[in-house]
Amino acid sequence: MAVSSVPEEGSSPSGDYPETGWRRSRSTPSLSEVFGTIATRPKGPLWRKLIAFLGPGYLVAVGYMDPGNWATSLAGGSKFGYALLTIALLSNLMAILLQALCARLGIGAGRDLAQACRDAFPRVVAWPLWVLAEIAICATDLAEVIGTAIGLNLLFKIPLEIGVVITALDVFLILAMQRLGFRWIESFVVALLGVIAACFAVQIALAHPDWRKVILGFVPTTEIVTNPEMLYLAIGIMGATVMPHNLYLHSGVVQTRRFGDTVEDRREAIKLATFDSTIALMFALLINASILILAAATFNKAGRTDVAELDQAHAFLAPLLGSAIAPTLFGIALLCCGMNSTVTATLSGQIVMEGFIDIRLPAWARRLTTRALAIVPAATVTIWYGEAGTAKLLILSQVVLGLALPFSVVPLVMFTADRRKMKALASPRWFTALAALVAATIIALNLKLIADQVLG
Repeated sequence: MAVSSVPEEGSSPSGDYPETGWRRSRSTPSLSEVFGTIATRPKGPLWRKLIAFLGPGYLVAVGYMDPGNWATSLAGGSKFGYALLTIALLSNLMAILLQALCARLGIGAGRDLAQACRDAFPRVVAWPLWVLAEIAICATDLAEVIGTAIGLNLLFKIPLEIGVVITALDVFLILAMQRLGFRWIESFVVALLGVIAACFAVQIALAHPDWRKVILGFVPTTEIVTNPEMLYLAIGIMGATVMPHNLYLHSGVVQTRRFGDTVEDRREAIKLATFDSTIALMFALLINASILILAAATFNKAGRTDVAELDQAHAFLAPLLGSAIAPTLFGIALLCCGMNSTVTATLSGQIVMEGFIDIRLPAWARRLTTRALAIVPAATVTIWYGEAGTAKLLILSQVVLGLALPFSVVPLVMFTADRRKMKALASPRWFTALAALVAATIIALNLKLIADQVLG
């Protein structure tokens, strides 16, 4: 079956390509060693076709349940009980829509978001976008490094500084698994997600939440807008949900599938990839909601309304639930979450570097370079601040992501709406209008969060 890596129609060796809408023709894809390596089913029932596409969505879902999300969900559940579950649901619906656009761009245009920015914009625009993307990945890594290090500290009493260094070893793990095939990376991530889900299932069973209040928590309430403190945490939950690196990641990893090059083949691939990401993100909602429910059923119920730090939550769980296993399960889930997040952030770093500046290095050198760009600043800042500053660093990472987010979301919506670039696979106008509304909402909420942080 043909792979969607053919040159643009009407392209020439150099110059612009006005008939295609791109300034440059397509080049070697990012993650080239795994590009188009996973076969799909061109025929058969829908569920069999879908199985071949399952995987990339779960890599993306990891970013929606990283330690930054944990901190905001813990704070929301401990302070306001189940009321902010509706914000978790709304954030997830926004994420589903944006990730659907990523799948459309990757499959329909044959470019990940980084390549699309490079091929659509002049260098004076593309290079600053690259710098902002790298800064966003550093901020993402900051939260993930902190989460993993705290998990190692809670479970094995490993000092935070040493735990930060240990997180750098994930680069070798990815190299080893990728030699076996990209499915191994996907399986590793899904397995850890399963462990996380099992840990929270046990903790929630021990917590005995009020399920009536849980259901009512998904119903919107005007108090979220009228109560300044609740609005602030609601903005924090939304701001921690959609992150720039996920947009680059998804538009790249969907191209690991080998699908046909006809419009019909690619349209079906877009549909199946969207099913994959939607299913995976609903799973992410389940985890995020579980964190909030656990905080509401334990900390809020006991009157501890100021729990926001991860190690603080770990310490309080045993006396509140009456079980010594609860904090251990919390630590295991946090460690698995951090490991998953660092794996996907490393892949995102490679996609961003290769996509924007078209650098070509051996696989091991690319991994080490992209990992070093992200983890060295993150490790330096974490070690400098020490254990006492982890909560502040998590907030800092979310603010930086809020600043960088518009520079990823806006190009994504623009590209997928452009009929010259996407041809018959451009987003329907109603979908583009909805995506533009979601983008505007996310940008406004992130700007509000940033303004609040700056003004104290």
